[in-house]
Amino acid sequence: MSMRVGIVGCGYWGSKHVRVFSNLPEVSQVVIIDGRPDIRAAVGADFPDALQRGSLTEALDDIDAIVVATPPETHFDVTAEAITAGKHALVEKPMATNTTDGLELVRLAEATGVVLAAGHTFAYNAAVWKLAELVQSGELGKLHFLDADRLNLGLYRPDVNVLWDLAAHDVSITTTVLGAIPDTVSAWGARHSAGFAEDVATLRMRFSHQEVESTVRASWLDPVKVRRTTAVGSQKMAVYDDVDIDARLRVFEMGRSMRGGPGFGGRLEVTYHNGETSVPAIDFQEPLQLEAADFLRCCRTGATPMADGKAGLAVVAVLEASDRSLAENGMPVPVDLAGLHLEPRLAVA
Repeated sequence: MSMRVGIVGCGYWGSKHVRVFSNLPEVSQVVIIDGRPDIRAAVGADFPDALQRGSLTEALDDIDAIVVATPPETHFDVTAEAITAGKHALVEKPMATNTTDGLELVRLAEATGVVLAAGHTFAYNAAVWKLAELVQSGELGKLHFLDADRLNLGLYRPDVNVLWDLAAHDVSITTTVLGAIPDTVSAWGARHSAGFAEDVATLRMRFSHQEVESTVRASWLDPVKVRRTTAVGSQKMAVYDDVDIDARLRVFEMGRSMRGGPGFGGRLEVTYHNGETSVPAIDFQEPLQLEAADFLRCCRTGATPMADGKAGLAVVAVLEASDRSLAENGMPVPVDLAGLHLEPRLAVA
């Protein structure tokens, strides 16, 4: 069954969706949906076979599904209109700007019987899948902690702080790697640029059941672009570096062990082991293309996307809790899942 897909919001990221869906054989028609004539003309020049519409309302008769790539504060209204009209929806991160709206979208999709997917591209990243496999299989030993850094100079956004913009990716990566949602979060940050929210911030997530913490540093104000997640276990360590296209994942056979006690005069000593570093073979494909293909498959079959609406809601809940923690000077705040039982699944193909 072929699909007609509308891309709502065709700026920087939306234009990438236009490219990807235009190249999928399952798609019979792509519709460029944007209220800005200049954007429609620019994207349409590159994809002349695509239809152009000025609003979602104008395009409803032309589409079976939509991708929402508009500013976050518009996600709820646009997505709710599409779902109510019986259209499947893939919504870019964050899926909503609060858990109330996110939960309403999940429930609306369930009631209407359409697919709701979250635009969490890292849930479709083969290097992240491999890192999740290493952690969940126990190959790294007992996982001590996860650290993530997502830094660069810009792009500043006036509508959200740096955690909602950048750390949303790392929340998705962490929940995929651990297969769980944090119980509590703490956040602290600073505003260095007038007129904007926090442009540098740190988010700490506590996973009580796994006895693990994950810390994310996010910054719009850093001289070097960094996209890195480090997993430290009792036996091995692994680093996922999305900037290093030749070795996105490295596994280090290194760590430390403790010895001591009565036989050592009561002293504790630290010993270290430092073995080989390996680069696992990864069949890396463009995550955005895999995300699009998974979305279309689920639209056709009724299956659940790897990153479904509940996964989108979980990320929104974490970020909403981070706002509360920021306002309370970094105090731990419970993650409110609005009574939903959410279980992220290991997204391994």
